[in-house]
Amino acid sequence: MCKGLAALPHSCLERAKEIKIKLGILLQKPDSAVDLVIPYNEKLEKPAKAQKPSPDEALQWRDSLDKLLQNNYGLASFKSFLKSEFSEENLEFWIACEDYKKTKSPAKMAEKAKKIYEEFIQTEAPKEVNIDHFTKDITMKNLVQPSLSSFDMAQKRIHALMEKDSLPRFVRSEFYLELVE
Repeated sequence: MCKGLAALPHSCLERAKEIKIKLGILLQKPDSAVDLVIPYNEKLEKPAKAQKPSPDEALQWRDSLDKLLQNNYGLASFKSFLKSEFSEENLEFWIACEDYKKTKSPAKMAEKAKKIYEEFIQTEAPKEVNIDHFTKDITMKNLVQPSLSSFDMAQKRIHALMEKDSLPRFVRSEFYLELVE
């Protein structure tokens, strides 16, 4: 048990620092955390600050994940919210798939497909997304010869999961409620 600062063992101090960092992340607001979507695997540059939506525009996001994802400010707010819940892997996968679909070169496509698979699909991946075995198997078969539609089924499953699970939590959050006031 951790008691008194002078008598704190090193592990308690480390744990306290870890909790402080996590609380800082939880308390971030979209205005201070606007990190617009950076295309998958591109170098970070200073993003332009997104224009804050009107309350009416933000209200439309309740009923449409697609409208939320198409709005840079909404996307940044949703991403910040998911980070605060330590559940941003679904959105990151969706973004990676969107970027993948813009790839022209077959060599680049194969490279990106491998990276997406290793980061999000394979068992024990660092940011493994929750998809059923059937979808995972189809996706793996699609990657034998990567095409622009290789991740479509998995991306649709993750989109549906975000729509049914993450979006309702987001619209009840302070992140969202501040936008519609």
